[in-house]
Amino acid sequence: MDPTTATSRWAPQGSHIKNHEIFPGMELSVLAPKAHKSSDCSSLGRSGAPSFPYFRDWKFDFQANLRPKICITTSTSAGLDQILPWMFYHKVMGVTTFFLFVEGKAASPNTSKVLESIPGVKLIYRTTELEEQQAKSRIWNETWLSSFFYKPCNYELFVKQSLNMEMAIVMARDAGMDWILHLDTDELIHPAGAREYSLRQLLLDVPGNVDMVVFPNYESSIERDDIEDPFGEVSMFKKNYDHLPRDTYFGMYKESTRGNPNYFLTYGNGKSAARVQDHLRPNGAHRWHNYMKTPNEVKLEEAAVLHYTYSKFSDLTSRRDRCGCKPTKEDVKRCFMLDFDRSAFIIASTATEEEMRNWYREHVVWGDKDLKLKLLRKSILTRIYSPMAIIQGLRESGVFSSIIQSAPTTLSRDKFLASVDSSNSTRTVSSESMQSRNTNKSRGNQATARKVLGLETTALFHEAAVPPLSPPGFLVESMIHVPGMIAAASHSCLNLKGRIRR
Repeated sequence: MDPTTATSRWAPQGSHIKNHEIFPGMELSVLAPKAHKSSDCSSLGRSGAPSFPYFRDWKFDFQANLRPKICITTSTSAGLDQILPWMFYHKVMGVTTFFLFVEGKAASPNTSKVLESIPGVKLIYRTTELEEQQAKSRIWNETWLSSFFYKPCNYELFVKQSLNMEMAIVMARDAGMDWILHLDTDELIHPAGAREYSLRQLLLDVPGNVDMVVFPNYESSIERDDIEDPFGEVSMFKKNYDHLPRDTYFGMYKESTRGNPNYFLTYGNGKSAARVQDHLRPNGAHRWHNYMKTPNEVKLEEAAVLHYTYSKFSDLTSRRDRCGCKPTKEDVKRCFMLDFDRSAFIIASTATEEEMRNWYREHVVWGDKDLKLKLLRKSILTRIYSPMAIIQGLRESGVFSSIIQSAPTTLSRDKFLASVDSSNSTRTVSSESMQSRNTNKSRGNQATARKVLGLETTALFHEAAVPPLSPPGFLVESMIHVPGMIAAASHSCLNLKGRIRR
């Protein structure tokens, strides 16, 4: 889809100008350039005129009766340069409320004051009080998440996200929300297939008996090694197995992986939205469940989550610096669930910057034009411009700068605006993270005490938490044709049940 036509599907009602469905003033945007004299270079710069006057009230005060009411919860340590585009893109999609569990840069005074000034945003800080409250969660006495307890790095994050999701459910119910999603701040909802480019419209069309909607994920496929603004610079994505014919997926598998461990660099089992209802609980960061019933779930055939993973070269070092594991093949298994994350951590911990750059170009960057064209023709790779166009429009209309200028900060406005661009600097392990690990140890002691005292509840059977899973590989393809082999498959392959097209 071309950026100039991408806007036609998400223009607001009443914006039809001369039968063109665009936002009022869109004709002034660089997304829809008008004719200029050859000597006029002003169009090369960012337009001084707002391309989205619809957003001049950046607070997005939705009507009280607008349905369905959608909220997103996330656990983040990112800066404003990542959070603001992510948040306001989803506001355009129809999301009204955000529950942000913040630490690190996201919890810093200047960043948090800006976020707190935005209507519909609630910040929850990772304090000692929060950790003490979460240590009392019923989750610690249940089995569905227990295999992830008291492990470092990605496992610790997975448990933390699940505990945060549990609290967000209560907040969502109290706020009168109809749907809740868990997304990371490097993920954008792509509501393709809806009558308009809107998450609200997409969920409005979901039948009333459906409890959970699964969005298969597409993975960013970068074409340069110097990306600084993934949302604004990345337009190519690798499609999910669920959105491809099986023969195409397996027939092009080797060319699609390019020597990497799996089809996707990271997870391939998507994210989900759940209808807010009684007894709802998280089932890991990717799914929701219910204590009293098996949720009625549907998987969307066109809509997706766009996952911008390893889209910046600095992602290699920032992930490394958040984990204290040893860069050995054995130790990384304790810390990371996915093969590519393990390899990336070892490279980032042991290689020179030049070696890291070469590895990044070989395994992450799509530099082979012929291969790109081949996979684009097979629809394994696809171009998606709509998020880029929406975020560019928000930026040009001054939404982000207006928010920052209007928020109280302890720094001068110019210094603070400059600080927003410092996200590529190397991050160190935060004191909050170290405090969290110490709390995890204390939780272990509490859990042991509960067992000794015989106070641990005898839970009904609970489906195990759904971890980040890689897409199916050739092993799964062979099992499709060999009777009886599925029964002998590993646990990770069993979790693919229902995803293999018959």
